[in-house]
Amino acid sequence: MPEAGYYSSKKTDDACEDLCGEQTSRGGLSMSRLRCALRGFDLKALLLLFIGAPVVIFIIYLHGQKVTYFLRPLWESPPKPFRTIPHYYHPNVSMEQLCRLHGWGIRDNPRRVFDAVLFSNELDMLEIRWHELSPYISEFVLLESNSTFTGLRKPLVFASNRRRFEFAESRLTYGTVGGRFVKGENPFVEESYQRVALDQLIKIAGIEDDDLLIMSDVDEIPSGHTIDLLRWCDEIPEKLHLQLRNYLYSFEFHLDDKNWRASVHRYRGGKTRYAHFRQTDDLFADSGWHCSFCFRHISQFIFKMMAYSHVDRVRFAYYLNPSRIQDVICRGADLFDMLPEEYTFQQIIAKLGPIPSSYSAVHLPSYLIQNVDQYRYLLPRNCKRESE
Repeated sequence: MPEAGYYSSKKTDDACEDLCGEQTSRGGLSMSRLRCALRGFDLKALLLLFIGAPVVIFIIYLHGQKVTYFLRPLWESPPKPFRTIPHYYHPNVSMEQLCRLHGWGIRDNPRRVFDAVLFSNELDMLEIRWHELSPYISEFVLLESNSTFTGLRKPLVFASNRRRFEFAESRLTYGTVGGRFVKGENPFVEESYQRVALDQLIKIAGIEDDDLLIMSDVDEIPSGHTIDLLRWCDEIPEKLHLQLRNYLYSFEFHLDDKNWRASVHRYRGGKTRYAHFRQTDDLFADSGWHCSFCFRHISQFIFKMMAYSHVDRVRFAYYLNPSRIQDVICRGADLFDMLPEEYTFQQIIAKLGPIPSSYSAVHLPSYLIQNVDQYRYLLPRNCKRESE
């Protein structure tokens, strides 16, 4: 009668031999079991699963936002088109004739004009803006906060540089508002809070019914002759968006003419509210300039990238690398490595890649051209930013 040990050894030997029908040594038993388990799988499919899938996930992590923006025409319809009003202007044509060309009458006296802005740190843009508009403005209104829209603490930059704007001091209503510093809050909530505070400051400035109120960011600059026309002409629309030429980093990179967020309002007490969204279908053509991220120093680019409401676009820390930012500026590329924000595939494809350089410095704000040495970095062929 065989011993118990004989049966145990025989059982193990049989397992080594019968596993998947192959002769297998005890040392290779584990590997045999693995081969047996994987026999029904294709090796290429396994490589695709364990290598290809992580690669795809990594690519989506890096470029998912681009994919989303490229497919935007599939999931978002374009907004309702504006009703664009043609804009007639020439310095040798009388104001009466210009008003008539637009279908408007002429006033005996011009309306008062209030220019109201939220200020962060754009000193150069503010100086160019106020000099462009100064002959036509009754009151400049500026609100400054010690908080960015993203809840970062910031110094009161305008207050520290107020002497630079002495030419506007007699017509300036300046105010400050403390930040709320709510962690994790949507940046647009803080932005809305500051715009409501600006609404109150406008009232303190003494605005009255039928005065004109300009609502726009500091870098959205209406042309002086546009504001002059609107203050002299009668029967203009109650609300009017201004079509501005879009520039990026300087007036060398002309992106398009699609900026519409700036607006002019015939003020109505209890009805007019300061806002930066679409408020009417009327759009006045070719009415000024929007120069986005037009800063003298790289540090200002970094500050704005982390401070404004679209901070979610800073997806990687290397986006804030100074040498990268300088390279992006000179190429006219996108700071956030994003695809164009358009609503048709044709428009997206047409705007792919860096913005072509322009060699024209014609029809720009007059103060900029009069002070070329001071603002040379804003003109074509001067992309290198100054050291601090």
